[in-house]
Amino acid sequence: MGKDVTNKSPQFRSKYLARVFQDPKMGTAPRMTVLENLAVARKRGQTRSLKLIHPKKLSNVFVEKAIKIGNGLEEQLNTPTGNLSGGQRQALSLLMATFQKPDLLLLDEHTAALDPKTTLAIMALTQKVIVEEKLTALMITHQMEDALKFGNRLLVMKNGKIVKDLKSSEKMKMKIEDFYRIFE
Repeated sequence: MGKDVTNKSPQFRSKYLARVFQDPKMGTAPRMTVLENLAVARKRGQTRSLKLIHPKKLSNVFVEKAIKIGNGLEEQLNTPTGNLSGGQRQALSLLMATFQKPDLLLLDEHTAALDPKTTLAIMALTQKVIVEEKLTALMITHQMEDALKFGNRLLVMKNGKIVKDLKSSEKMKMKIEDFYRIFE
């Protein structure tokens, strides 16, 4: 990217950054359908207008993308997002965040509000999307196992400061017990 966007407006930054929130309700508009949420995501970082969209023209593209998610989202295109399960909403949020390939994908404890089974599914989906789309992602997590399992670099923070910076090769050698010792 090579641009400092720190002091730019959220609208400007949205061209470069995408985010999946901790709360599945935060990344989507509950009264809008899945299709309408995807239509909004399609325009992330671009100028938008209030003109009517034609869902039928877009639905093929959205169905194709939703099928890749693999949790039945493609059959829910006309369902209000508020009626989806937490896992489906989080999968939709991930799809929306990556619809326009961001320079940086921020994953803000994006599985914290999910049950263990759904967490595994969302983490597998996240890994798949990141690898297939060749995305740069920053995942914030308190799940130590996920911190060791995913990604190619691990930053450990304590009191707002980086206390450990591990490259992939160093991280792969660690056991969970070694990781816990960092916090002692």
